[in-house]
Amino acid sequence: MVGDHRAGQDDQLPLLALLVRAPWRSLPEQLGSTEVWQALQLSLLSATAATAVSLVLGVPLAWLLARTDFPGRGLVRALVTLPLVLPPVVGGVALLLALGRNGIVGRWLDAWFGITLPFTTTGVVIAEAFVAMPFLVISVEGTLRAADPRYEEAATTLGASRFTAFRRVTLPLIAPGIAAGAVLAWARALGEFGATITFAGNFPGRTQTMPLSVYLALQNDPEAAIALSLVLLAVSIAVLAALRDRWMTAP
Repeated sequence: MVGDHRAGQDDQLPLLALLVRAPWRSLPEQLGSTEVWQALQLSLLSATAATAVSLVLGVPLAWLLARTDFPGRGLVRALVTLPLVLPPVVGGVALLLALGRNGIVGRWLDAWFGITLPFTTTGVVIAEAFVAMPFLVISVEGTLRAADPRYEEAATTLGASRFTAFRRVTLPLIAPGIAAGAVLAWARALGEFGATITFAGNFPGRTQTMPLSVYLALQNDPEAAIALSLVLLAVSIAVLAALRDRWMTAP
């Protein structure tokens, strides 16, 4: 018990240091610059777009992993969850090798459609979705495994198609898990740094998100870096508080 209490204090110490060293008097001035608002707006928009991509791709993938048995399912699950343990910079390099102008897929996108993904706002969304989607898939898959499949079976015996049974029966049952996974994915996308700077670069107004802005400010203006960090800290606390109150509280 004593060890756990001390560990909790150690975890909170960096956050307390951030609050103690914060330039409270100059905070409005620090946060009032155009660059800060551009970075914040880009971060919020790209994190939301990455979450939407994660929902579109992740929910069907979670259903496939939870409800079907096919050869190589374990390998697919390992590949899906790999970004959880993969260093983000390595993920960025992998995205460059796959989607860059000379990448396996990127060269054909450039040659056939004139589409260039690296160092663009779209590249930011792709990098964030790459690292955030596993959080959604894990959450939804766990919720699907906990849900009773007999409801789906009953719906299909009454004449509903598998898609209709999923949309009308399963989806409402797993909605809390989808919401929790989406919030976690959004929070992870908001704080993404390594894959973003590697794959999308650090261009103000186009690819410079809040974490990248913090990194840049830390080299030249530590007080500005602290102020930006406080914004991300406040957003993270708000997200986690909402997640705990709405979707992690036992009925």
